[in-house]
Amino acid sequence: MTFFDTTRIALHAITTNKSRSLLTMLGVIIGVSAVILLISIGDGIRLYITSQFDKLGSNTVTVLPGKVFNSSGGFSQESQISAFANNKLRVSDIAELRRLREDVELVVPVFVNSGEMKYQNTTKDSTIVGTEDAFKEIRNLEIAKGRFLSDAGDSRKRVAVLGSQISDDIFQNVDPIGKRVTINGQQFIVIGVAGEIGGSFGGPDFDSYVYIPSDTYQMMFDSTTISQIVIRVRDKERVAESILKIKSTFLRRLEDDEFSVIEPKEILKVIDQILGVLTIGLGGIAAISLVVGGIGIMNIMLVSVTERTREIGLRKAIGATPNQILLQFLIESSLLSVIGGGIGVMISISIALLINQFVPAVVTFSSIALAFGVSVGIGVIFGVAPARRASLLSPIEALRYE
Repeated sequence: MTFFDTTRIALHAITTNKSRSLLTMLGVIIGVSAVILLISIGDGIRLYITSQFDKLGSNTVTVLPGKVFNSSGGFSQESQISAFANNKLRVSDIAELRRLREDVELVVPVFVNSGEMKYQNTTKDSTIVGTEDAFKEIRNLEIAKGRFLSDAGDSRKRVAVLGSQISDDIFQNVDPIGKRVTINGQQFIVIGVAGEIGGSFGGPDFDSYVYIPSDTYQMMFDSTTISQIVIRVRDKERVAESILKIKSTFLRRLEDDEFSVIEPKEILKVIDQILGVLTIGLGGIAAISLVVGGIGIMNIMLVSVTERTREIGLRKAIGATPNQILLQFLIESSLLSVIGGGIGVMISISIALLINQFVPAVVTFSSIALAFGVSVGIGVIFGVAPARRASLLSPIEALRYE
């Protein structure tokens, strides 16, 4: 009997019991879909974050209060909370940094605080950001309507640029440019709306930011501390040297653990490590359903061997060898996992296309190959026991089986 004949017999056995075969494949279908989707979402988030940091440029650094990373190189959330509570970054630091003309091209202060914005009867919570006109350039911020802040014309004025989301929430279909809004009880005129930045996956909602002039912010919140300082280094080839000079400027009055000078690649490295571990962990959990699917295939194949005992005996009586019987049942279990894996791949791609509107999901060939390969392997491994039992049946005993 040829391999083609054996495969045809296995396919016939599967299609004869369509409902049972579909239920048997269900575990594999769910497992393959879950593995591909979770890996795809992890990869999609990683690519999205990478693209956001790429926009900043390799020569952009950020100064934050306290120590951002702990001794092992991981992100220290507790120290960051403490650092912002005891923030020692001052407005006077901006002038000191701007004196480093050979190394520094742009220095932009960023003040951040929570606030409430109101227009007529609609009120929304928001994040108030006090900054300068260079923020638009250094952060590659696009303006969808109106204009951004101007140091020359807007200093100390009560003007605001809205994030795309808070603009939609507050004004809906009304053009916000020129409208008066109330921010923390004070009236402001809307002069612009920023372009959509996109989701932040648990981080700050940039599209709900409200940008106001830094001088106005300091008067409003009576604040002299800066949340962060964004710096563009003049020479991309001398970033490390420039960072040393920036650190030296702060070390004149601060301790080493009272500030951090961060490059985008440092943050990206930590995020990439976290997402990598998370993706592997979630993929591993999803793979458990593949093992459950394999157990289901083994159980059904054992039942199939029992139901087809007389058929096995008859085939052996007319010359089928134990290896041919073994191969037949192995092919049958493998086909169940291959078909189930194929359906799972199609389902996962369809779901990924749907959810990509809300969460970035990138289905790669490697994730498909991994999930599909594991499903086929499980079909073979869990098919060995039933196939071996069938191959070892005595033809005489099998023909007597009722």
